[in-house]
Amino acid sequence: MSISLSSLILLPIWISMAQILQGGPDEKEKTTALKDLLSRIDLDELMKKDEPPLDFPDTLEGFEYAFNEKGQLRHIKTGEPFVFNYREDLHRWNQKRYEALGEIITKYVYELLEKDCNLKKISIPVDATESEPKSFIFMSADALTNPQKLMVLIHGSGVVRAGQWARRLIINEDLDSGTQIPFIKRAMDEGYGVIVLNPNENYIEVEKPKTHVQSSSDSSEEPAEKRERKDKVSKEIKKRRDFYEKYRNPQREKETMQLYIRENGSPEEHAVYVWDHFITQSAAENVFFVAHSYGGLAFVELNCCNWVSSSEPLDTSVESMLPDCPRVSAGKQLHLKKSIPGETSLQDRKVIYSYGKTS
Repeated sequence: MSISLSSLILLPIWISMAQILQGGPDEKEKTTALKDLLSRIDLDELMKKDEPPLDFPDTLEGFEYAFNEKGQLRHIKTGEPFVFNYREDLHRWNQKRYEALGEIITKYVYELLEKDCNLKKISIPVDATESEPKSFIFMSADALTNPQKLMVLIHGSGVVRAGQWARRLIINEDLDSGTQIPFIKRAMDEGYGVIVLNPNENYIEVEKPKTHVQSSSDSSEEPAEKRERKDKVSKEIKKRRDFYEKYRNPQREKETMQLYIRENGSPEEHAVYVWDHFITQSAAENVFFVAHSYGGLAFVELNCCNWVSSSEPLDTSVESMLPDCPRVSAGKQLHLKKSIPGETSLQDRKVIYSYGKTS
């Protein structure tokens, strides 16, 4: 039987509450005061005090996991799939562990894009200075010189990065299910140039600079008693602040700030930037887009054209209720939906768009 620190803290309060509730109306004030005290207790913060340190490995080997020959993540010793609830009743700690593993997998996929798919990592903005925040995309060697066809891949929103469709699928299923690698390899086998976008890499995180409290103006002329009193108050305030900080952030997690990447501060900005600086500069006559989830909305920012069902003649402009992109008639009133084998939901669908470049 184990008793957590938070339980020990709350137990006397609950006992007092029960004793007061048994009393008469004159105990009403005490009851109100205790209720107010309970309302001020942040249970999530208290639970942090029971957590092990948030100190996780920075390699797959450190987590004792590896991808097998089928691309499945398995425990090195037991061969079992990844277990999220590594420690019972510590959901926040388990989530932090999962996120740490996810960051390692992101770097692992980047390595596969370069070594397994032979893509080149291209830094953006292209004219970035040495000191400013940067992002990157991946391109095949012939992405800008292939005269016939170019394929552009755009993932959805969230924690996924270049080369991924879904982190959950990579961890719980396999690399083929959760990454863009099968798409990239097939495209290259069929003679496409390839560009892999990275629309969620919008900023870098840096540790917040520590704020220093500036001392008041020179108080050397103040009486010694007054200076002593002010110093005592200052020390007491610092003591309270340190105590609160220890309560609020017991694991001493670093506080960070976000520095946004120029012209790539959102998925939409990123898509437009890559279009302006790379795709429009390519020699390909036809460009094909493979977009998943929010990637489709980022694609719309490129001022594409949406052919919709209409009784109007083909390519006639059609009014839209939504401010997304120009809509024109498809020349048909029937809406043709292409079925996708094994499709479970619209969220999981990957949509292919083709765009014919004009001179």
